[in-house]
Amino acid sequence: MNPSGSHPLTFFDFFDFIWKLTPVGRQFKKDCDFVHSVAEEIIDKRKETLDKTADETDRKYLDGTGRGLTKLEIRNEVDTFLFEGHDTTASAISWVLYSLAENTECQRKCQAEIDDVLEGRESDDLEWSDLAKLEYLTMCIKEGMRLHSPVPVVSRDTENVFDLGDRVAPKGTKIQLNIFALNHMENLWGPDHMEFKPERFSKENIDNIKHFQYVPFSAGPRNCIGQNFAMNEEKVVLTKLLRNFTFRLDPNHKVKRVMSAVMRTKDGMYMFVEKREFLNK
Repeated sequence: MNPSGSHPLTFFDFFDFIWKLTPVGRQFKKDCDFVHSVAEEIIDKRKETLDKTADETDRKYLDGTGRGLTKLEIRNEVDTFLFEGHDTTASAISWVLYSLAENTECQRKCQAEIDDVLEGRESDDLEWSDLAKLEYLTMCIKEGMRLHSPVPVVSRDTENVFDLGDRVAPKGTKIQLNIFALNHMENLWGPDHMEFKPERFSKENIDNIKHFQYVPFSAGPRNCIGQNFAMNEEKVVLTKLLRNFTFRLDPNHKVKRVMSAVMRTKDGMYMFVEKREFLNK
């Protein structure tokens, strides 16, 4: 299907210069122009603020070569924050809720921790300082991303000859890292790797996780620029949901994973949602 979902792609649609002349191609360009205008407006406002407040000797906005990013490079990063993260974060939140609904004791521990943090508040809104207090919820989020891998595969192109030990990858080789497989290697995670165990990420056990063993946001210079934002977003959304509701799985519906750019389900994820009456809301 084409981006608008209106009709199947034809052979000629695979040639950009032809596709751009079609109605859907023109609409796609119009949509992209709008999206880019939103990002550029954000960039211009931020630049205006920096120009008014930054000291001329302040070089923290320059890269390692002493120059700043071009407007296109900045826009690409802004696009990542605004658009590319919503699908992966939604997947992560859904799968964490699935595991919490499946493991009721873990869900109760999360709710108890949230209730403790918000005790005596007139509002359920989190403050910035609250995020670090949600230690058990953070463990559950990390374990949910390990177990279900919201981004199951990442790709990289080698810029130089890459020595893999028993073979050599030439420059320009496309290499894929199967994060889902990495997260379920028995020699790394044990025979219970298919079980939801948040304690893997407790303070006592976190040092046992080897470097590059757990890379839900990829790793290295091309890792996810929005990973801290995504983690905080997941904490805020899950806190709001678990503070107000309890989740149970539908026993008559089997959830099946579907590997794609983002981990999905074959036939949806059905849950029963019950309001936590003790809150008197």
